Amino acid sequence: MTSSNAADDARVGGAQVRESVAHCVTTLSDVPSAHWSALSGGLEWTRWETLEHLADDLLTYALRFGLAHPMAIPRVPLRISSDRPGGPGNVIFGDRSAGPEGLLSVVQACGGLLATAVDNADPTALAPHVFGASDPEGFAAMGVVETLVHTYDIVEGLPYDGVPPEDLSRRALARLFPDVAVTDSASSTLLWATGRIELPGRPRRTNWRWYGEPSKPR
Repeated sequence: MTSSNAADDARVGGAQVRESVAHCVTTLSDVPSAHWSALSGGLEWTRWETLEHLADDLLTYALRFGLAHPMAIPRVPLRISSDRPGGPGNVIFGDRSAGPEGLLSVVQACGGLLATAVDNADPTALAPHVFGASDPEGFAAMGVVETLVHTYDIVEGLPYDGVPPEDLSRRALARLFPDVAVTDSASSTLLWATGRIELPGRPRRTNWRWYGEPSKPR
């Protein structure tokens, strides 16, 4: 019983995707409209563009498991476009007239699709990713990481707390960053692992990646 509970405490699935999206929505819902056209953290995208990119990630991860044979198609062939040179290339964009609240609804919807997709997919199924094929749990963890770090990016420089939740950070690190030892806290380690901050004795990363290959049975 103890080992089973420990395994459950480490897994990443639809519930964690929904928790990360809820954290995103709660954190960003009070950011005034005037701030959304400014650059996001250390990125070259605006806060609005960063949130659109997040929605796009969540949607395209979900779509991979809508295919009968995900590995047979390297990428769902949707048209990718950008609103401006240097902006993110997406398949989905928010309606500007709906404002930030509307775009957060788009993120919620895309996160819900990913949560449903990973929870209903064959847990042994594989789908392609630039870092190597991964399973539904891996894609759930990717969605969690993208949500947590981009929420942090968006509020950087603003008086809002974008620090990722500790439990979600711990699960994401265990699933995607097995090479990274947790120091201080899981949240600060996740931000370090994804090149957002430096830590004592750990200079800020300029190159990083995760490892999404299927996890071993627990």
